[in-house]
Amino acid sequence: MVSTLHPDPALVRRMCDVIAHRGPDGDGFHDDEHAALGMRRLAIIDVATGDQPVYNEDERIVAVFNGEIYNFAELRRDLALRGHRLRAAGDSDCLVHLYEEHGADMVQRLRGMFAFAVWDRDRQRLVLARDRVGKKPLYWRADHTSIWFASELKSLTRDPGMHRELDPVALHHYLSYQYVPAPWSIYQDVHKLPPGHLLVWERGRIEVRRYWELDRTPRKVTDERQEEERLRELLLESTRIRMVSERPIGAFLSGGIDSSAVVAAMAMQSREQVKTFCIGFEESRYDERHKARMVAERYGTDHHELVVTTNLLDILPRLAWHFDEPFADSSAVPSFYVAKLSRGHVTVALNGDGGDECFGGYQRYALMNLAGRIPALPPALAALSARIGTLLTERNDSGSVPRRLGRLLRFAAERPARRYPDLMSCFTQEQKLEVYTDSFRERLAEVDSYALLETVFESSTADTHLGRIMDVDTVTYLPGDLLVKVDISTMANSLEARSPFLDHHLMEWAAGLPTALNLRRGQTKLLLKRAVAPWLPAELLRYPKQGFGVPLASWLRGELRELAHDVLTDDTARNRGVFRPAAVRGLLRRHIEGADHSGRLWTLLQFELWHRAHAVAGGATVAAAACPAPLP
Repeated sequence: MVSTLHPDPALVRRMCDVIAHRGPDGDGFHDDEHAALGMRRLAIIDVATGDQPVYNEDERIVAVFNGEIYNFAELRRDLALRGHRLRAAGDSDCLVHLYEEHGADMVQRLRGMFAFAVWDRDRQRLVLARDRVGKKPLYWRADHTSIWFASELKSLTRDPGMHRELDPVALHHYLSYQYVPAPWSIYQDVHKLPPGHLLVWERGRIEVRRYWELDRTPRKVTDERQEEERLRELLLESTRIRMVSERPIGAFLSGGIDSSAVVAAMAMQSREQVKTFCIGFEESRYDERHKARMVAERYGTDHHELVVTTNLLDILPRLAWHFDEPFADSSAVPSFYVAKLSRGHVTVALNGDGGDECFGGYQRYALMNLAGRIPALPPALAALSARIGTLLTERNDSGSVPRRLGRLLRFAAERPARRYPDLMSCFTQEQKLEVYTDSFRERLAEVDSYALLETVFESSTADTHLGRIMDVDTVTYLPGDLLVKVDISTMANSLEARSPFLDHHLMEWAAGLPTALNLRRGQTKLLLKRAVAPWLPAELLRYPKQGFGVPLASWLRGELRELAHDVLTDDTARNRGVFRPAAVRGLLRRHIEGADHSGRLWTLLQFELWHRAHAVAGGATVAAAACPAPLP
């Protein structure tokens, strides 16, 4: 979805007609250069009559929409009783009539994933909204008379009046977190609407306000078994409403607790055999296929697997083109492949995203719970702890005991509210300043990326250190990293991903749980594991959380060694004036010699690949990036 709005209503309608039209097969498209003109909504529900834009009865209200509204049947019944005439049979039509009834507050009645725009011709008013958690993206920019908005940043760059000027602050935050956090975008004067926010543009005036946030004030729990039963009920219901589709549906099955629980919930409520999809690696450390098979066999799913052995040199240009901003979560590689595998069989795939944020599943939560007991250290001792911790983390492999000790020492060096930002950072502030050129260092020396997470931590309603950290992840890491990765990887393959754990009813219930039900004596996700134990093989529940990792360090010493060196040290990179060539060469050399700088090198590499594809007019098209057309 992309449009420019001026006060001229005829232009508004003409632009909406262009941006919301679906192709004859109803699919999204990413197969040629014209994809940059906008993102067509992938047709899942009401395929026959669900064309956009949609209008109210007198066509004074018009809307375009990306996503799915899961409670659309209930909304339609209520609107019909109020006298509204709905022209189509799906969810899009609800938006204009809900706006007539409730104005911008209509968003409170929606249950689903969405980014939408509603234009009120009489009031010359535009309402933009993004779903509560941030499953669907929405970019915008404005001047004194006009506003531009789009689901994809590459759509906005098609406007010749937009200057593709790099935002140094956005880059600074990207180096810390490996994604560009909202409300920034990688370009100056272009913004991301944050999750759970509305934007109202009325005759050149703009108001952005938050309409939803989790309350993590804990409630009193007297019967844990009742909580387990309630969790099962909520998960079954949130899964059931996400199984409504006119297209084939399946599920990603990684072998972890969350995706396994979703598959179990699907199988118990489906009349048909559930299709499941799993990605594996030849390196056993990163391979969870054996765990996925346990669940697939228990529920008799139609199970499909793929071992990622494809030449990485083929996929990296594709990822750089599809991700409109620099994005350095390396699990985007297996995410893209599992989406491609799934699209050969289904059009909708459910997943387990959000289970960790809701129920305290990350191993780092146990580490941070321990670190939260460490008082602030005196300055001299803190500096020593930071130096030793940095050496241990750089010189030992991910997951090793010395590396974990190093991380703990680094946390101890920070004050409590800044320990989690330090853990989540790829580059520390000092490391960023070391790699910048002099001009960039001067511009960014006072910009504090840690403050983004620290502010969320300190404003959380949670009463424990762990609860505040879970809040930080829900507001930052989940929408900025995980959901971006899944949305782009799936939509690039014309596949829609749905996340039962991110149903806001389930999230609001889970947010009120005492943190002791999530983490106790170093064991994570306690309540969820107990709740789904009757559904899953007992052996699966005993496995430690593995995550969706890739052998990044070995890739950068092997298959990607030459690419990383060539791309990061050639004239194009050196002349950009952002990073010191000597500092980049030093990272490359030390990594080859055995220190683990894979995360930082991957972050620099993804920025450079993105810049070459997008940051200059006439950059790579999807065809130039060797992207295949989506499967039929």
